[in-house]
Amino acid sequence: MLTPFGWMGRCLQCFGLLGAIGFTGAATAGDYDDSPQVASFINEMTRNYGFAGQQLKDLFGEVERKQSILDAISRPAERVKPWSEYRPIFVTDKRIEQGVAFWNENAEALAKAEREYGVQPQFIVAIIGVETFYGRNKGNYRVLDALSTLAFDYPQRAPFFRDQLREFLLLSREQQVDPLSLTGSYAGAMGLPQFMPGSFRAYAVDFDGSGHIDIWNDKADAIGSVASYFKRHGWTAGGTVAVRAQVRGDKVEQGVVQGIEPIKSVAELRALGWNPSEPLRDDLRVTSFRLDGNSGPEYWMGLPNFYAITRYNRSVMYAMAVNQLAEAIAERHAHGASQ
Repeated sequence: MLTPFGWMGRCLQCFGLLGAIGFTGAATAGDYDDSPQVASFINEMTRNYGFAGQQLKDLFGEVERKQSILDAISRPAERVKPWSEYRPIFVTDKRIEQGVAFWNENAEALAKAEREYGVQPQFIVAIIGVETFYGRNKGNYRVLDALSTLAFDYPQRAPFFRDQLREFLLLSREQQVDPLSLTGSYAGAMGLPQFMPGSFRAYAVDFDGSGHIDIWNDKADAIGSVASYFKRHGWTAGGTVAVRAQVRGDKVEQGVVQGIEPIKSVAELRALGWNPSEPLRDDLRVTSFRLDGNSGPEYWMGLPNFYAITRYNRSVMYAMAVNQLAEAIAERHAHGASQ
């Protein structure tokens, strides 16, 4: 039985990485050597989760505080783009074309995901397309550096990132991987689907039966993990995502709800002048929102699968970009199959 982190040396030797990353147990970076916050965190991990204190101390001795991460996360938010500017960022011919290619290359895993989780392939492909351009932009920061920097040097959200740092160390132990070897975004999001460590531990799956979960390089695991995430957040097999509404009258704007929650029922929206373009149950609660399109305002009703997409990113424009990219990929994929 390996002791906590005692597996690290064996794991690195097996994969020939011991010399490559220079893990010798001796601190080299030293950015957090004397940090009381880190000492407290190590005590928590040893007391509550059975990690070996000296090995954690040695590990954090190699962690680097990244000012570029603090600069990125502290940067003033850009103005909120209207839908007419936001959509063209993600729904592009190149992203559609490469989405079809990704679908064709991973058709077996995508078909299996639909059978097991009920999530149509185009939505899984679109999520990976929006998040990382099908794996091209996965992020180059060491996850341990990113989460440590934000947990110990970004007070505004320190509790959240400290939780994610804990989840990351636990997943590293569970998956028997060196925590210094895993990379991601400046916020610690990982792999093709950009899962945070907490989401990884809750929803990621070993979809190809290899014995471990690799959402960085194993496309089958990434595909299965996205499908698992959607299913656990209420995805309905074959369900529509969003329905456009035709509107009339002077009460239309009363139907627009800020945020993502499905607050108003279809019947309530009908009374305010919203008429869905497809038949919907009057008692169905939907996310009702307006987008500023190229040809003027667009009014939409987001259905349960729309809400499932917003669990990935709490933004109606994000969910609509995923939905419309998915639709475009499915249309082009079907067209290619028919030729």
